[in-house]
Amino acid sequence: MCQACGFADIIHGSKMRRRAFVFGAAAAGALTAVPGANAKARKSPSKQTKKPSSPPKPENVLTPDEALARLMEGNKRYQQGLARRHDFAAEREALVGGQNPYAAILSCADSRIAPEYAFDSSRGDLFVVRVAGNVANPYNIASLEYAVEVLKTPLILVLCHEACGAVKSAISSIQDHTTLPGHLPSLVAALTPAVEAVRGRQGDLQENATVENARMCATTLETATPLLSAAVNEKRVKVVSGIYRLADGRVDLFA
Repeated sequence: MCQACGFADIIHGSKMRRRAFVFGAAAAGALTAVPGANAKARKSPSKQTKKPSSPPKPENVLTPDEALARLMEGNKRYQQGLARRHDFAAEREALVGGQNPYAAILSCADSRIAPEYAFDSSRGDLFVVRVAGNVANPYNIASLEYAVEVLKTPLILVLCHEACGAVKSAISSIQDHTTLPGHLPSLVAALTPAVEAVRGRQGDLQENATVENARMCATTLETATPLLSAAVNEKRVKVVSGIYRLADGRVDLFA
């Protein structure tokens, strides 16, 4: 079992399950298939003059640092109640043929946390993965791999929030030695490493565990082999963490 995320089949460090290998091989196959297709195109005079299509939203082609700055500028507008007017009808038409979000967000599923609103974003701007406790499991890691490798998203934000019910339930279950019903124990297992890591630390246990869990999840994503770790090392993507403040909607980044 992974000590960072609590899942037995997580993909990171030097351990890579067969599923990750197959995904990586498929992605590599897709990349190697492109040159072959281009070679055939070069043989056809009618296709030689065809120009590559531009991304659906050219303004979303950013560096990781530019993407982070744009994300936080949107959060400032949201805090101030100065959200921009979004022409959803025009955006739908532009995005029929594809997408190129400038940021991906692993967020808690809490109904009070809506990343698209919190960062004053338009359709097609954010690739959002939501799960209680914003835990990094194999399924949302795969989703973020898709965002980075296929959609070329340059930024991943792990977004936790104040008063997280998932973290509170995990703390209660651990402290009271109780087992929650249904599939909830799997969530407790994923959050346990963060809770244990902050035991005895000064401050509020729930907030400390919430922040620590986001940090651990960010590390899990940064080291997830073979795709995300390579993108991080090549500086094609940046992974950051932040906490959403319920009272004013502010997102505070932390290392």
